[in-house]
Amino acid sequence: MEGSSLRAVGWACSLPLDSEVKAARDWAREHLEARGWTSAAPDTVDSVLLTISELVTNAHRHAHSSAQLVMACDDHCLHVSVHDKSAVLPVRREAGEESLGGRGMFLVDAVADTWEAHPCRHGKSVSACFRVPEADTGAGAGARD
Repeated sequence: MEGSSLRAVGWACSLPLDSEVKAARDWAREHLEARGWTSAAPDTVDSVLLTISELVTNAHRHAHSSAQLVMACDDHCLHVSVHDKSAVLPVRREAGEESLGGRGMFLVDAVADTWEAHPCRHGKSVSACFRVPEADTGAGAGARD
C-alpha cells in the first residue's frame, strides 16, 4: 500500500551525570543542522535545544542520574526523549516569583507541540514532539550518524 510505510531516522547518545548540558545541546544542534533545520526553522531548533537543556538538567539534578537522549524524526515530528533512572514523573508546576527553579516543565510545555512522561522498567522517559519544518523533505534526507 503506497504511503503506508513509516520513514524515520534517529540518533541516540548517553550523557553521564558529570557531563555538561551544553554537550547535549551541541550534539543535537549538529544533527538538526545536518537536516537543514537551523536555517529552515531556527525558532524550532531553539525550542528543541531549550527542551533538551531542561530534560537533561532534570535527569541530572532531580533524578541524580545519567541521561539517555534520543532524537527520532519521521515525516511529521521530531521526537526528543530523555530517559533517566528515577521513577518520579515530572509535573508542570507554577514557581513562585522568588523561586530560582521550578519552571523547566512549564518551559517545555510552552515550546513543544506536545510532551509526555512514561514510567519505564528502570526509571522514566520524558518525550517532546516538534512538528517537522516544511523544508525537511524526508526522514532520510541529510541524515548523518
